[in-house]
Amino acid sequence: RLVSKDGRCNIEFGNVEQSRFVFLVDIWTTILDLRWRYKMTIFISAFLGSWFLFGLLWYVVAYVHKDLPEFSPSINHTPCVENINGLTSAFLFSLETQVTIGYGFRCVTEQCATAIFLLIFQSILGVIINSFMCGAIMAKISRSKNRAKTITFSKNAVISKRGGKLCLLIRVANLRKSLLIGSHIYGKLLKTTITPEGETIILDQVNIEFIVDAGNENLFFISPLTIYHIIDKNSPFFHMAAETILQQDFELVVFLDGTVEATSATCQVRTSYIPEEVLWGYRFAPIVSKTKEGKYRVDFQNFSK
Repeated sequence: RLVSKDGRCNIEFGNVEQSRFVFLVDIWTTILDLRWRYKMTIFISAFLGSWFLFGLLWYVVAYVHKDLPEFSPSINHTPCVENINGLTSAFLFSLETQVTIGYGFRCVTEQCATAIFLLIFQSILGVIINSFMCGAIMAKISRSKNRAKTITFSKNAVISKRGGKLCLLIRVANLRKSLLIGSHIYGKLLKTTITPEGETIILDQVNIEFIVDAGNENLFFISPLTIYHIIDKNSPFFHMAAETILQQDFELVVFLDGTVEATSATCQVRTSYIPEEVLWGYRFAPIVSKTKEGKYRVDFQNFSK
């Protein structure tokens, strides 16, 4: 398969000549595409690295100003930062400054302009790191592909008559009560073709038009829908038959695009069907019924039957 049943693409890139630097240029998308374990590793490393780096700088400030105990400062000596006695206390002060904990035991004095500048710079950099990390986590959690997991397609596609015409039918359902706004369904038939010039094209794409009784634009996607493709002379399925369809080599990829009602973010759901998953001469079992209380009930036990 090029596309798995849950929509993941089975493809890899080899011998890419472009440098990996191009991925760092678009660092936001790169961070969002990372898996959670790599993302959290980067986040923790960014915080610990910045704390330790500024801890070293605070230690250098105290060392240059001779605030450390090994210099035996006089009683009247005013340090740049109160109560920095070594590298560990400098690291703790760096942490307190960047995360604005401020226990009050260590603080900057007005003695050193360098210390004041370093305090301002670390505070600004800390806000930038926090904003970037929080934004990346929120964007990762709210990505619309998570909404796509609550859209499901039937396990099989079927070919049977509908309205007196031979059609390929697929069932799709929204598992949430919130709607997808402006939904649009379409398909691509992937197969290997040979051109008149003798060129072999792998994964040649042919458009497949799907229809819903209410129209394939702006679907009222509150209950499961059965989408269908009319097999006429213009259809790539026209020359197939029940006896020969298993001998064909194709992959039907079905797409559903829509806008999430809650977040206004666009999302795409996709799945695929190979010849073994296309059943000729079958119909889908009914799943929508009306209860005695007047409610409409969807029985998902029969969704793929």
